[in-house]
Amino acid sequence: MGWNYTKKVKEHFLRPRNVGLIEAADGIGEVGSIACGDALTLSLKVDESTGRITEAKFQTFGCGSAIASSSILTEMVIGKTLDEALKITNQDIAEALGGLPPEKMHCSVMGREALEAAIANYKGEKVTHEEEDEGRVICYCFGVTEGKIRKVIAENDLKSAEDVTNYTKAGGGCGACQDEIETIIEEMTGSNKEEPTKAATGKAKKLTNLQRIAMIQEILDNEVRPMLQQDKGDLELVDIDGVHVKVRMIGQCAGCRAAGMTTGWIQDKLREIVDPDIVFHVVEE
Repeated sequence: MGWNYTKKVKEHFLRPRNVGLIEAADGIGEVGSIACGDALTLSLKVDESTGRITEAKFQTFGCGSAIASSSILTEMVIGKTLDEALKITNQDIAEALGGLPPEKMHCSVMGREALEAAIANYKGEKVTHEEEDEGRVICYCFGVTEGKIRKVIAENDLKSAEDVTNYTKAGGGCGACQDEIETIIEEMTGSNKEEPTKAATGKAKKLTNLQRIAMIQEILDNEVRPMLQQDKGDLELVDIDGVHVKVRMIGQCAGCRAAGMTTGWIQDKLREIVDPDIVFHVVEE
């Protein structure tokens, strides 16, 4: 069964608002990296006379939750002054979406960081994340420092190593840093007792076969194919057999050296929204 996403998350994932990059943007914030699976660029236009954000756009390489969080964030900041925008927390982003699964809260954190970076860029300042940049790296899989872990624990009242993974990805790779994360939590909270996070949204309902097929087709047509077509590529759906999705890559995507990354990205999207057991197959002509 897939994640139990709210209607709002699905709406912003399948039909994201304000996608793109503003030409001659007044402020640009870039966070994350493709190597770690999530990257976000947020660009802003600001009315100098009022200090209000008049336009916001985003580009992201990430999961459905990352797209939805970025999309709704652009709607949240337009019309606000810079000071008002800076008051938006990652919890505000999640709540605006009707909640996110605990495992996807790091997407709201990434949105908040991109907003801070874009506003700092507009002001001609260096991004003020010194507390995150300083100190040793705890999670080498995702490049997460001790400073960032401490900051996110404090801002979100996290109580467990699982919470930290949900909000930062730290510990979500090889798992070698789990003990260090637990030590930091115990030091900051005085307890290492596991508690459920507030972002949980309950158990997912099992999709019928027809619902699964319809969702797969909608994601491929509305989210995946337009992105491939931007690079003169495309795909055509060949067959859906249970959790097995077969497609044929066409145009520039056929035989592309980056095809492995592209198909992995598509599979992740389908697993994210539809079913974590989906297997994505590329068939030859």
